[in-house]
Amino acid sequence: MRFALSAEHTEFASVLHDFLSAGHRNLATIGITELTDPVDLVVAFEELGHHAVPGPLVESIAVVPALVACEGTASVAFPPHVPYAPEADVYFLVEDDTLREAGPGAEMTSVDPTRRLFELVGGPVIATDVPAGRAFDLGVLTCAAQLVGLGRAMLEMATGHAKLRTQFGQAIGGFQAVKHLLADVLIGLELARPLVHGAAVTMSPRDVSAAKVAAGDAAHRAARTALQVHGAIGYTAEHDLGRFLTKTRALVTAWGTPSMHRSRVLAALCEEVPSR
Repeated sequence: MRFALSAEHTEFASVLHDFLSAGHRNLATIGITELTDPVDLVVAFEELGHHAVPGPLVESIAVVPALVACEGTASVAFPPHVPYAPEADVYFLVEDDTLREAGPGAEMTSVDPTRRLFELVGGPVIATDVPAGRAFDLGVLTCAAQLVGLGRAMLEMATGHAKLRTQFGQAIGGFQAVKHLLADVLIGLELARPLVHGAAVTMSPRDVSAAKVAAGDAAHRAARTALQVHGAIGYTAEHDLGRFLTKTRALVTAWGTPSMHRSRVLAALCEEVPSR
C-alpha cells in the first residue's frame, strides 16, 4: 500500500507553507482549526512543525475536538502526560474514559521555554464514555507529524549552512563526511514520513506508536546533525536553529516517551503472534 499524498493534500501543504512563511499565524483564517480527518491533520501539522509554530496546537486542534465541542484555545491532560497549558482559554483532564473540567496548577520544568508545562487540577465531570483512546492517538500522531516537519526544517538549515560555510578553501558540504551525515538524516525522515501518513490512514495504536518512534528518532538525528554542521553558532540563542532544537527535544518525549511507544508496538505485535 502506498501512503503518498494526494494532489489535493500536496496543494494544501503548499498553501499552508506559503501562509506560514509570510508570517501569518491566525490558523482559523485558513481553516486549520476545522480539520478532523487524521490525514488532513498530519499534512497540516507537518507544516506547522516545519515552521516551529508555538502554542498548544496538538491539544487545541487535534485532541480536544475529538472529545468535546468547545470554543477558544484548549489544552488537555492525559495523566501522567503533562499538558502545554498557559496559552489556553479552557482546560480539560481525561481520567480513563471520563472528561473533567480542569485548571492549571503548578508549573513544571520544560526544556523548551516556548512550551510551558503545567499540572492540571481536575474539576467537575463534563462527560463519560468519551473516546479517550482515539483522542490520545490523535495527539501522538500529530506530534509525530510535527517532528517530521521539524526534522525537514533542520535538514534544510544544515544543508544551506554546509553550502555557505567554507573550510580548507571549500564549502564544508563538499566533504564526504558531511554529505554522509546529511544523507543519513534525509533517509531517516524519508522512512518516518510514510509511517506517519500510514498511521493516519489506519489509526491503529500500533501504527501510531511506530510512527511516533520513527519520527522522534529521525528528528533527533536531524537535530544532532544540524547542530554539528553549524558548529558553535548552532548553540547560540540568536540563531533560528535553537528554536527547532529545543522544540524537537521537547516533542520527542511529549505524548509518550519513545520507550512507552516501543512497548505499545511490542505488545501489539505479541498479540498478533498465534500461540503454539
